Amino acid sequence: MKFKLYILFFLLSTSLFAQKVTTSVDVTKNKIGAEFKLTLKTDVDTLSKVKFPEAKNFGALEVIQSYKIDTIRNGARYELIKRYGLTQFDSGKYVISRVPVLINGKPVFSDSIKVEVNDVKVDTLKQKMYDIKNIAQVESPLGTWWIYLLILLAIAAAGYFIYQFIKKRQNQPKAEVIVFKSPIEKATTLLQQLEVKELWQKGEIKHYYSELTDIARNYIEEEIHIPAMESTTSELIDGLRRAAKQKKLKLSNETVENLEKVLMQADLVKFAKVKPLDYEIEEDKKRISSSIVIIHKSIPEVVEDDDELALWNEQQKELARLQKLKKQKRVRIISTIGIVLGMLLLFVLGLIYFKGFDYVKDNFLGHPTKDLVEGKWVYSEYGNPGVRVETPKVLKRIDATKTLPKDAMALIKEMQTFGYGSLLEDFYIAVSTVTYKQPMQMDLDKTAEGYLKIMEAQGAQNIIVKTEDFDTQKGISGKKAYGTMTVLDKIKGRSTKMYYEVLLFSQNSGLQTILVMHREDDKYGQQIAERMLNSVELQTAQE
Repeated sequence: MKFKLYILFFLLSTSLFAQKVTTSVDVTKNKIGAEFKLTLKTDVDTLSKVKFPEAKNFGALEVIQSYKIDTIRNGARYELIKRYGLTQFDSGKYVISRVPVLINGKPVFSDSIKVEVNDVKVDTLKQKMYDIKNIAQVESPLGTWWIYLLILLAIAAAGYFIYQFIKKRQNQPKAEVIVFKSPIEKATTLLQQLEVKELWQKGEIKHYYSELTDIARNYIEEEIHIPAMESTTSELIDGLRRAAKQKKLKLSNETVENLEKVLMQADLVKFAKVKPLDYEIEEDKKRISSSIVIIHKSIPEVVEDDDELALWNEQQKELARLQKLKKQKRVRIISTIGIVLGMLLLFVLGLIYFKGFDYVKDNFLGHPTKDLVEGKWVYSEYGNPGVRVETPKVLKRIDATKTLPKDAMALIKEMQTFGYGSLLEDFYIAVSTVTYKQPMQMDLDKTAEGYLKIMEAQGAQNIIVKTEDFDTQKGISGKKAYGTMTVLDKIKGRSTKMYYEVLLFSQNSGLQTILVMHREDDKYGQQIAERMLNSVELQTAQE
């Protein structure tokens, strides 16, 4: 009987032990919106089933995070740990109510815990007020890689079809290049082709005379070797007369005069808009034909054997073939360049459509301040008393004493200035420390005005200034001046709207200033300024 009671007592105590829930919270006092971490623990055997609550609120506190259950094995038992993140956005004292934990289907309640939510003190005089941020863009789960892939595929397909079109055009049979045996054959053939066109009958008299005289000029240039195509009418006639004497050509004055009449008539048609009658046009055509024939007959004959004639024909055919190949090669090169440029243009237009022009400009054309933001930053100390600040580049020592008035220099014991860029560039950083010969109490508002007057003397105009108190992370108080100005570059003849921020700190025997300037519309310059000014720390005059 005693043994049975002992077994019953053991099972009862085990059951009671297994159904205990331990409750704890990491802090009992917190700020509005901060997280209270509630922890529930239960110790059960390996066969027990435990279910923790999944509520959205525990009393007046909101569940913002339900953490995973941690399991710790201890021999034949398990310790299950469940944590919840709770918060409240109104100040006051609250109670985390008792919550049920189901163990083998039976509820076991946790303990209730009192917590306190406190207000956050906000000093609007010291803290700068910021505008509401723009709506953040949510990235697609698939990303944007597929957009670029589609653009590249479209460009590749367009390039392929363009290339095939050009290749097909080049492979099409072209009219065979006619190789003339002699200049007279070429001239007579072109005159026959000109008559077939019937240009002057269609009213294209100017075009007709232009081709007619070009045939004559080209024949004289090839046959007699004088620059007929580039000469005026008078120059051509004078050159023809001289060549006739030098080469002993049997040309009568009548032949030369007939040729001159046609050339002068053509000049009147082309430049004075004269319209000859039909019979005059017929006469001019006959004069050209007869002049060409007479000139040909006046040239002393040179007997050439058949071999030399055949060789000359082969040379002419080879020259025509090489010229054709050269032209095809030039067309392929130009077409390839055009396709590549077209593909690049389509790609850039696609990026502009999906990403915007600023994205293309910053990532492909380059952006100086973007490179500074993404580069390796340097945290260093400058001057005495030291100014510790993080900058995108190491600041170099500069001589700024020449920009100060003489009466101000008389008060200064030591001045050190470090900078990057210049006032006339789109981005400028300057850090300056000054120690005075005598301790003085400085009005930082007036000091800021004097600092901006020095900048005005260097080319700044239309300065708009606002001031407010500024505290470093370690609680050193100073003054902040910020606003916009127009910087005039007289050498380049341009003006730039700039945004500036100046920090000024006064100590018993010194002044420490930090300046950063960038274009008003430069978002990367703004990022640099925020990161720099948030990193500023100072060495006090006593250090």
